[in-house]
Amino acid sequence: MFMIPSKRLSTVIMLLIFAATWINPPWPMEQALHSSLTVIGFALLWKFSARWGISARDFLLIALFLSVHSIAARWLYSNVPYDAWGRALFHFSIDQRFGWTRNHADRLVHFLYGLCLTPAAIHYLATRRGLSRRLGFYIAISAVMLTSLWYEWFEFAIAMTLSDNDAEAYNGQQGDIWDAHKDMLLATVGSLLWAWPGFKTGAAPARPG
Repeated sequence: MFMIPSKRLSTVIMLLIFAATWINPPWPMEQALHSSLTVIGFALLWKFSARWGISARDFLLIALFLSVHSIAARWLYSNVPYDAWGRALFHFSIDQRFGWTRNHADRLVHFLYGLCLTPAAIHYLATRRGLSRRLGFYIAISAVMLTSLWYEWFEFAIAMTLSDNDAEAYNGQQGDIWDAHKDMLLATVGSLLWAWPGFKTGAAPARPG
């Protein structure tokens, strides 16, 4: 049975991963720009963890998202060498197996955003705001969708200040005009998974009702 680490241990692992991503970074300026929100996320998670009663499991999930985001930011999302890692470790090409022609690391990050933050949001709304888990679930999904949209607007605003090449590198669209829409959809799907009976938020099933 998987033992959930304490918040302190999750924090240490998360910070070690973040520090490791800054060892000889290939694109330090761009990575710093992408990592700025990660640093803010670190600070907010630690500040509000005790105040909002975030459980060790929900803390771990958020730490997981921030850690993966840190790794993706090192390679500007579009250049994460996950396929090379798969070939080296398992002699298996993920891209070849699924017929992918683009780097999908950014898709994973957006999916994890919805998957990893939703249970903490439901718990907060239910225990701190006195809402039913049904309503908390709906609000949490709506929040994931809304903040995903805000993030895409933020990315667009930043890209408008950059050159064409720098904007493409920052946004990581990789030529896909529907990139933002797919990112938001995956975040929503990750959040919606908490409606499945196999997932739980706290002591009660996450399924609405």
